[in-house]
Amino acid sequence: MALEPLQVGSVTLDPVLIGLALAGLAVLALIVLAIVLIVHMSRRKQEASASDAHLGELKVRLQTLAEISVTRHGELARAVNERLDRMTHKVGTDLNETARRTHESISKLNERLAVIDTAQKNLTDLSSNMVSLQEILANKQARGAFGQMRMEAIVQDGLPVGAYTFQATLSNGKRPDCLLHMPNTPAGVVIDAKFPLEGFEAFRVARRDEEKKVAARQVRIDVGRHIEAMAERYLIAGETQDTAILFVPSEAIYADLAEHFSDIVQKAHRARIVICAPNMLMLAVQTMQAILKDVQMREQAHLIQREVASLMEDMGRFRDRVLDLQRHFGQANADIDKILTSSEKITKRGQKIESLDFEEEAKAELAKKNDSARPPVAAAAPPAPQAQPARVERPRSEGPRIIRQPDLLAGE
Repeated sequence: MALEPLQVGSVTLDPVLIGLALAGLAVLALIVLAIVLIVHMSRRKQEASASDAHLGELKVRLQTLAEISVTRHGELARAVNERLDRMTHKVGTDLNETARRTHESISKLNERLAVIDTAQKNLTDLSSNMVSLQEILANKQARGAFGQMRMEAIVQDGLPVGAYTFQATLSNGKRPDCLLHMPNTPAGVVIDAKFPLEGFEAFRVARRDEEKKVAARQVRIDVGRHIEAMAERYLIAGETQDTAILFVPSEAIYADLAEHFSDIVQKAHRARIVICAPNMLMLAVQTMQAILKDVQMREQAHLIQREVASLMEDMGRFRDRVLDLQRHFGQANADIDKILTSSEKITKRGQKIESLDFEEEAKAELAKKNDSARPPVAAAAPPAPQAQPARVERPRSEGPRIIRQPDLLAGE
């Protein structure tokens, strides 16, 4: 069926042409759409390839990151393990050191506890001994025996046997505790160890001033009476020295006596009684020992002089023998010098023989012989010319040969 043309205003349109135009437009649109699709697909392909490359790169990075993470994790684990090992070793060492120090401290503590136990035991024994000593000092007879024992120990330690006598009997029948024998005189020094201590004990334990005054008065009475008794009993002219010693067995009591009872000390000095503590008695004994040694040295002076004379004689003989030895050494040195001179001469001659140095000696010998064999010549006549000695060649196989002047004249 034929299509009718369309009338649009004054323009007539052919439907076929319109269809063809529409078909061309559709084709053109399809072509454009295909191009767009192709471009889009190419872009998608490029984007896909780029994505694949990016994904590959990300995969590589992730793999590298994973490897680094594994390596770091291993290093971290190893570092943590090493740190834990060091910490464990250090903790173990510290624990061992602490245990050792604790053991040493406990050992030292046990030792100190043992020392403390020993000291406590010693203190207990000392306290018992102090109680016993207090009981001894409370008894007058025991106190006298204690002072006698200390005095005898000091004297026996300081003086030789024979320089003292314990409980010696004097001409008046009295028996002092000790009599020291002085050299070069029959009069000895008396030592009394019976010092009254009752008043001092009361003075020590007194708390009120009235009690102290009463105890001090008792001390002055007791010690004054004992000093007077000593001066009456032990100071005998010609038999004992004009000074006696009153021994106090305690340094503390002597200090109290010198501090609080100076009037008693002065009274004792006026009575020629010397109050001595153990240290002062020891000093007096040592002084007496020095005096005894000096006296013994004087008594043995003639023996010492004789020994010195013998020593001087021996020294003279020793000097003579040293001088003899010196002369022998001088003679030996002179002989050695002579031997050295002879050895030097022998050495020089040996050197001459070794170098065959005989020409100078041969010339001197020829000159002497020519002078002796020459006939006398007239004074006017000119001197005859002397023949010169021919030079001699030394054969290598023979020794040196010397040609003398008479042999030349003979025509040799």
